[in-house]
Amino acid sequence: MFKQRTLAQTVEAVGIGVHSGRKVRLVMHPATPDTGIVFRRVDMDPELDIPALPLNVNDTRMATTINVGNAVVATIEHLMSALSGLGVDNVLIEVDATEIPIMDGSGSSFVFLLREAGIVEQDAPKRFVRILKPVEVHEGDKWARLEPHEGFMLTFSIDFGHPAIDRTVQEVTVDFARVTYEQAISRCRTFGFVQDVEMLRKIGLAQGGSMENAIVMDEFRILNPEGLRSNDEFVKHKMLDAMGDLYVLGSPLLTHYKAHKSGHAINNKLLRALLETPDAYEVVTFEDAKACPVDFWRQSTSDALF
Repeated sequence: MFKQRTLAQTVEAVGIGVHSGRKVRLVMHPATPDTGIVFRRVDMDPELDIPALPLNVNDTRMATTINVGNAVVATIEHLMSALSGLGVDNVLIEVDATEIPIMDGSGSSFVFLLREAGIVEQDAPKRFVRILKPVEVHEGDKWARLEPHEGFMLTFSIDFGHPAIDRTVQEVTVDFARVTYEQAISRCRTFGFVQDVEMLRKIGLAQGGSMENAIVMDEFRILNPEGLRSNDEFVKHKMLDAMGDLYVLGSPLLTHYKAHKSGHAINNKLLRALLETPDAYEVVTFEDAKACPVDFWRQSTSDALF
């Protein structure tokens, strides 16, 4: 049986919310099988739980935000991406503010925390959502699509019309049958533009943004002294975001995700379109663990196949 996974022990960190600018304490606990990813606002009385589910995503301005009633947790996408990339099914995530800390603006700090906690298998079958026929959504020239594929592959293209971005790789395909999340995606940082900061701060966003947690550009160039971590960092960060947005589905996808200029809003719209098309997918488990696509074996705590 290919099994669900959780953390071996509790792990915690403190960081700054990129939009709120507030210090945030993040604590991740092991959770029982079939719990899923659940966020808990421990600063509220009573404490309130918010499961990471597509219909709980109700704000996608510059981040993915989930809420239940007046309990909100924003900027979950980088942590969700790391949980997806490392194959963690069940975890309880406590925060004492309205936002997940931004850390260095990528998924690498969350990968470090999850590795520090350890990842263990649980005695329950891991459930996958297998795409049976294409599902696609559009907003103008932006689009995202799920296609049948027995594994997990992503293709993403960008077009920002910015000199610094245009000089980098504009389209990437990542096949997780060939590479791991840590190798291909995790270190790619978020990015933003100086000219947008004043506008964002007026509406309460980007209060904690800096060159310590984002790639920052003016109208022509990258301002960070260290430059880029790779020539495909921009497009791969959009892919990192997409992985986090898709993992809100509650199960890993067996699919080839393709997108052009997609963002948090379109990714969530795609999940909702999928759920509204019941003949486009099926939920599957693998009683014979070795029948599971190699993509997900690469996330395994076992070295049996490698």
